[in-house]
Amino acid sequence: MANKQALNIVKMKKYKQDGVPLSMITAYDYPTAQLAEEAGIDLILVGDSLGNVVLGYNSTLPVTIDDMVYHTRSVVRGAGNTFIVADMPFMTYHGSVDETLKGVRRLMQEGHAHAVKMEGGLEIADTVKAVVLAGVPVLGHIGLTPQSVNQIGGYRIQGKNAADARRLMDEAKALEAAGAFGIVLELVTEEVARAISEELSIPTIGIGAGRGCDGQVLVFHDVVQYASPYTPKRFVKSYGDVGTLIRNSIESYVKEVKNRSFPAEEHVFTAADGVLDQLYGHQKAKVETNA
Repeated sequence: MANKQALNIVKMKKYKQDGVPLSMITAYDYPTAQLAEEAGIDLILVGDSLGNVVLGYNSTLPVTIDDMVYHTRSVVRGAGNTFIVADMPFMTYHGSVDETLKGVRRLMQEGHAHAVKMEGGLEIADTVKAVVLAGVPVLGHIGLTPQSVNQIGGYRIQGKNAADARRLMDEAKALEAAGAFGIVLELVTEEVARAISEELSIPTIGIGAGRGCDGQVLVFHDVVQYASPYTPKRFVKSYGDVGTLIRNSIESYVKEVKNRSFPAEEHVFTAADGVLDQLYGHQKAKVETNA
Protein backbone atom coordinates (compact mmCIF):
# COMPACT_ATOMS: atom_id res chain seq x y z
CA MET A 1 0.00 0.00 0.00
CA ALA A 2 2.80 2.43 -0.94
CA ASN A 3 0.36 5.03 -2.28
CA LYS A 4 -2.04 4.84 0.65
CA GLN A 5 -3.20 8.24 1.88
CA ALA A 6 -4.20 8.81 5.47
CA LEU A 7 -7.84 9.60 6.12
CA ASN A 8 -8.85 12.77 7.92
CA ILE A 9 -11.97 13.62 9.88
CA VAL A 10 -13.61 15.33 6.88
CA LYS A 11 -13.14 12.24 4.71
CA MET A 12 -14.48 10.02 7.49
CA LYS A 13 -17.70 12.02 7.64
CA LYS A 14 -17.97 11.74 3.85
CA TYR A 15 -17.52 7.97 4.16
CA LYS A 16 -20.55 7.91 6.45
CA GLN A 17 -22.60 9.95 4.01
CA ASP A 18 -21.61 7.65 1.16
CA GLY A 19 -22.23 4.47 3.16
CA VAL A 20 -18.58 3.37 3.06
CA PRO A 21 -17.70 1.44 6.26
CA LEU A 22 -14.60 2.39 8.26
CA SER A 23 -12.16 -0.32 9.29
CA MET A 24 -10.20 0.15 12.51
CA ILE A 25 -7.81 -2.08 14.44
CA THR A 26 -5.62 -1.64 17.49
CA ALA A 27 -1.84 -1.67 17.30
CA TYR A 28 0.76 -1.17 19.98
CA ASP A 29 4.14 -1.41 18.24
CA TYR A 30 6.05 -0.69 15.03
CA PRO A 31 5.76 -4.04 13.18
CA THR A 32 2.06 -4.47 13.92
CA ALA A 33 1.35 -0.94 12.69
CA GLN A 34 3.35 -1.62 9.53
CA LEU A 35 1.37 -4.75 8.79
CA ALA A 36 -1.95 -3.04 9.48
CA GLU A 37 -1.13 -0.21 7.11
CA GLU A 38 0.04 -2.61 4.41
CA ALA A 39 -3.27 -4.46 4.79
CA GLY A 40 -5.18 -1.25 4.00
CA ILE A 41 -6.67 -0.43 7.41
CA ASP A 42 -8.43 2.95 7.62
CA LEU A 43 -7.65 3.86 11.23
CA ILE A 44 -5.38 2.54 13.95
CA LEU A 45 -6.26 2.82 17.62
CA VAL A 46 -3.43 2.73 20.12
CA GLY A 47 -5.77 1.48 22.80
CA ASP A 48 -5.24 1.36 26.52
CA SER A 49 -6.16 -2.28 25.95
CA LEU A 50 -2.40 -2.61 25.71
CA GLY A 51 -2.61 -2.98 29.48
CA ASN A 52 -4.33 -6.34 28.99
CA VAL A 53 -2.77 -7.72 25.83
CA VAL A 54 0.77 -6.32 25.96
CA LEU A 55 1.62 -5.41 29.56
CA GLY A 56 -0.16 -8.29 31.29
CA TYR A 57 -2.51 -6.32 33.57
CA ASN A 58 -6.00 -7.63 34.33
CA SER A 59 -7.60 -4.31 33.31
CA THR A 60 -6.79 -1.06 31.54
CA LEU A 61 -6.66 0.95 34.77
CA PRO A 62 -2.89 0.72 35.45
CA VAL A 63 -1.97 2.11 32.01
CA THR A 64 -0.21 5.50 32.29
CA ILE A 65 0.21 8.44 29.96
CA ASP A 66 3.89 7.46 29.67
CA ASP A 67 2.83 4.01 28.42
CA MET A 68 0.51 5.57 25.86
CA VAL A 69 3.11 8.04 24.59
CA TYR A 70 5.72 5.29 24.21
CA HIS A 71 3.47 2.90 22.30
CA THR A 72 1.83 5.61 20.18
CA ARG A 73 5.22 6.85 19.02
CA SER A 74 6.15 3.31 17.94
CA VAL A 75 2.90 2.87 16.03
CA VAL A 76 3.24 6.20 14.21
CA ARG A 77 6.72 5.19 13.03
CA GLY A 78 5.25 2.03 11.54
CA ALA A 79 2.15 3.53 9.91
CA GLY A 80 3.02 6.98 8.63
CA ASN A 81 0.13 7.02 6.13
CA THR A 82 -2.67 6.00 8.49
CA PHE A 83 -4.86 8.07 10.82
CA ILE A 84 -3.84 7.13 14.36
CA VAL A 85 -5.93 7.64 17.49
CA ALA A 86 -4.44 7.31 20.98
CA ASP A 87 -6.42 6.51 24.11
CA MET A 88 -6.41 8.91 27.01
CA PRO A 89 -5.76 6.55 29.95
CA PHE A 90 -7.70 6.23 33.19
CA MET A 91 -8.21 9.45 35.20
CA THR A 92 -6.18 11.68 32.86
CA TYR A 93 -9.19 13.71 31.66
CA HIS A 94 -11.53 13.91 34.64
CA GLY A 95 -9.80 16.71 36.52
CA SER A 96 -9.11 20.24 35.41
CA VAL A 97 -9.04 21.19 31.75
CA ASP A 98 -5.42 22.25 32.17
CA GLU A 99 -4.44 18.80 33.42
CA THR A 100 -6.37 17.17 30.61
CA LEU A 101 -4.67 19.32 27.99
CA LYS A 102 -1.25 18.42 29.38
CA GLY A 103 -1.96 14.76 28.71
CA VAL A 104 -3.42 15.53 25.28
CA ARG A 105 -0.38 17.63 24.44
CA ARG A 106 1.94 14.74 25.30
CA LEU A 107 0.04 12.29 23.10
CA MET A 108 0.08 14.75 20.19
CA GLN A 109 3.56 16.27 20.53
CA GLU A 110 5.53 13.34 21.92
CA GLY A 111 3.41 10.46 20.65
CA HIS A 112 2.59 12.14 17.31
CA ALA A 113 -1.02 10.90 17.38
CA HIS A 114 -3.58 12.47 15.05
CA ALA A 115 -6.42 12.32 17.58
CA VAL A 116 -7.27 11.15 21.09
CA LYS A 117 -10.06 8.92 22.37
CA MET A 118 -11.99 9.45 25.60
CA GLU A 119 -14.47 7.18 27.34
CA GLY A 120 -17.70 8.64 28.69
CA GLY A 121 -20.73 10.66 27.70
CA LEU A 122 -22.47 13.62 29.32
CA GLU A 123 -19.96 13.85 32.16
CA ILE A 124 -17.03 14.51 29.80
CA ALA A 125 -18.82 16.55 27.12
CA ASP A 126 -17.38 19.85 28.37
CA THR A 127 -13.90 18.34 28.44
CA VAL A 128 -14.27 17.04 24.89
CA LYS A 129 -15.37 20.50 23.79
CA ALA A 130 -12.31 22.10 25.41
CA VAL A 131 -9.94 19.65 23.72
CA VAL A 132 -11.61 20.16 20.33
CA LEU A 133 -11.40 23.94 20.77
CA ALA A 134 -7.68 23.47 21.43
CA GLY A 135 -7.40 21.99 17.94
CA VAL A 136 -7.31 18.28 18.74
CA PRO A 137 -9.74 15.78 17.14
CA VAL A 138 -11.55 13.65 19.71
CA LEU A 139 -13.08 10.21 19.23
CA GLY A 140 -15.77 9.47 21.81
CA HIS A 141 -16.46 6.08 23.39
CA ILE A 142 -19.72 5.03 25.04
CA GLY A 143 -21.52 1.83 25.93
CA LEU A 144 -19.23 -0.57 27.74
CA THR A 145 -16.38 1.67 28.89
CA PRO A 146 -13.56 -0.50 30.27
CA GLN A 147 -12.09 2.31 32.38
CA SER A 148 -15.39 2.40 34.31
CA VAL A 149 -15.84 -1.36 34.55
CA ASN A 150 -15.80 -1.32 38.35
CA GLN A 151 -18.53 1.29 38.46
CA ILE A 152 -20.85 -0.31 35.91
CA GLY A 153 -20.56 -3.75 37.47
CA GLY A 154 -18.48 -5.67 34.95
CA TYR A 155 -18.53 -6.29 31.23
CA ARG A 156 -22.27 -5.98 30.63
CA ILE A 157 -24.20 -5.41 27.41
CA GLN A 158 -25.51 -1.84 27.19
CA GLY A 159 -28.84 -0.67 25.77
CA LYS A 160 -31.01 -3.62 26.76
CA ASN A 161 -33.95 -1.51 27.97
CA ALA A 162 -35.61 1.77 27.01
CA ALA A 163 -34.03 3.84 29.77
CA ASP A 164 -30.54 2.63 28.93
CA ALA A 165 -31.15 3.20 25.23
CA ARG A 166 -32.22 6.79 25.91
CA ARG A 167 -29.14 7.35 28.07
CA LEU A 168 -26.85 6.12 25.29
CA MET A 169 -28.60 8.29 22.70
CA ASP A 170 -28.28 11.36 24.94
CA GLU A 171 -24.60 10.64 25.52
CA ALA A 172 -23.94 10.21 21.80
CA LYS A 173 -25.69 13.48 20.97
CA ALA A 174 -23.79 15.29 23.71
CA LEU A 175 -20.46 14.08 22.32
CA GLU A 176 -21.46 15.09 18.80
CA ALA A 177 -22.49 18.55 20.05
CA ALA A 178 -19.16 18.84 21.87
CA GLY A 179 -17.31 18.36 18.59
CA ALA A 180 -16.28 14.70 18.62
CA PHE A 181 -15.51 13.51 15.08
CA GLY A 182 -16.80 9.99 15.78
CA ILE A 183 -17.93 7.65 18.55
CA VAL A 184 -16.97 4.10 19.45
CA LEU A 185 -19.98 2.03 20.56
CA GLU A 186 -18.87 -0.96 22.64
CA LEU A 187 -21.10 -3.90 23.60
CA VAL A 188 -24.29 -2.06 22.69
CA THR A 189 -27.38 -3.88 21.45
CA GLU A 190 -27.62 -3.84 17.67
CA GLU A 191 -30.96 -2.03 17.58
CA VAL A 192 -29.75 0.82 19.79
CA ALA A 193 -26.41 1.12 17.99
CA ARG A 194 -28.22 1.35 14.65
CA ALA A 195 -30.59 4.02 15.97
CA ILE A 196 -27.67 6.08 17.29
CA SER A 197 -25.78 5.71 14.01
CA GLU A 198 -28.79 6.89 12.02
CA GLU A 199 -29.34 9.85 14.32
CA LEU A 200 -25.79 11.22 14.24
CA SER A 201 -24.00 13.02 11.43
CA ILE A 202 -20.62 11.71 12.64
CA PRO A 203 -19.42 8.11 12.17
CA THR A 204 -19.98 5.41 14.75
CA ILE A 205 -17.45 2.60 15.08
CA GLY A 206 -18.75 -0.54 16.70
CA ILE A 207 -17.15 -3.28 18.73
CA GLY A 208 -19.75 -5.80 19.74
CA ALA A 209 -22.43 -3.34 18.62
CA GLY A 210 -23.83 -5.12 15.60
CA ARG A 211 -24.17 -4.37 11.92
CA GLY A 212 -25.71 -0.90 11.94
CA CYS A 213 -22.57 1.07 12.81
CA ASP A 214 -20.57 3.11 10.30
CA GLY A 215 -17.43 1.10 10.97
CA GLN A 216 -15.93 -1.65 13.08
CA VAL A 217 -12.93 -1.93 15.40
CA LEU A 218 -11.29 -5.02 16.86
CA VAL A 219 -8.27 -5.65 19.02
CA PHE A 220 -5.32 -6.91 16.98
CA HIS A 221 -4.68 -9.79 19.36
CA ASP A 222 -8.26 -11.02 18.86
CA VAL A 223 -8.12 -10.75 15.08
CA VAL A 224 -5.05 -13.01 14.89
CA GLN A 225 -5.42 -14.98 18.17
CA TYR A 226 -2.12 -13.70 19.53
CA ALA A 227 -2.53 -14.93 23.10
CA SER A 228 -1.96 -17.94 25.30
CA PRO A 229 -4.45 -19.28 25.94
CA TYR A 230 -6.77 -17.48 23.55
CA THR A 231 -10.29 -16.91 24.89
CA PRO A 232 -12.96 -16.64 22.16
CA LYS A 233 -15.47 -13.78 22.41
CA ARG A 234 -18.95 -13.80 20.89
CA PHE A 235 -18.60 -10.38 19.26
CA VAL A 236 -15.18 -11.12 17.77
CA LYS A 237 -14.22 -12.95 14.60
CA SER A 238 -10.65 -14.24 14.43
CA TYR A 239 -8.99 -14.41 11.03
CA GLY A 240 -5.87 -16.35 11.95
CA ASP A 241 -4.09 -18.19 14.75
CA VAL A 242 -0.61 -16.79 15.07
CA GLY A 243 -0.43 -17.79 18.73
CA THR A 244 -0.28 -21.47 17.81
CA LEU A 245 2.09 -20.74 14.93
CA ILE A 246 4.47 -18.82 17.20
CA ARG A 247 4.40 -21.47 19.93
CA ASN A 248 5.01 -24.30 17.47
CA SER A 249 7.83 -22.40 15.79
CA ILE A 250 9.61 -21.78 19.10
CA GLU A 251 9.10 -25.42 20.14
CA SER A 252 10.76 -26.53 16.90
CA TYR A 253 13.64 -24.15 17.50
CA VAL A 254 14.18 -25.43 21.04
CA LYS A 255 14.11 -29.03 19.81
CA GLU A 256 16.69 -28.40 17.10
CA VAL A 257 19.03 -26.56 19.47
CA LYS A 258 18.81 -29.46 21.93
CA ASN A 259 19.51 -32.12 19.29
CA ARG A 260 22.16 -29.95 17.59
CA SER A 261 20.44 -29.97 14.21
CA PHE A 262 20.50 -26.16 14.28
CA PRO A 263 22.71 -24.48 13.17
CA ALA A 264 23.09 -26.68 10.09
CA GLU A 265 25.66 -26.43 7.29
CA GLU A 266 23.69 -23.69 5.50
CA HIS A 267 23.68 -21.46 8.58
CA VAL A 268 27.43 -21.24 9.24
CA PHE A 269 30.27 -19.18 7.80
CA THR A 270 33.62 -20.64 6.75
CA ALA A 271 36.98 -18.94 7.23
CA ALA A 272 39.60 -18.84 4.50
CA ASP A 273 42.34 -21.48 4.44
CA GLY A 274 45.18 -20.70 6.82
CA VAL A 275 43.21 -18.39 9.08
CA LEU A 276 43.46 -20.72 12.07
CA ASP A 277 47.22 -21.10 11.58
CA GLN A 278 47.56 -17.35 12.16
CA LEU A 279 45.68 -17.35 15.44
CA TYR A 280 47.93 -16.88 18.48
CA GLY A 281 48.62 -20.22 20.14
CA HIS A 282 46.74 -22.28 17.62
CA GLN A 283 49.83 -23.73 15.90
CA LYS A 284 51.45 -24.51 19.26
CA ALA A 285 48.31 -26.32 20.47
CA LYS A 286 48.25 -28.28 17.22
CA VAL A 287 51.89 -29.38 17.63
CA GLU A 288 51.33 -30.44 21.26
CA THR A 289 48.26 -32.42 20.24
CA ASN A 290 50.21 -34.25 17.53
CA ALA A 291 53.00 -35.03 20.01
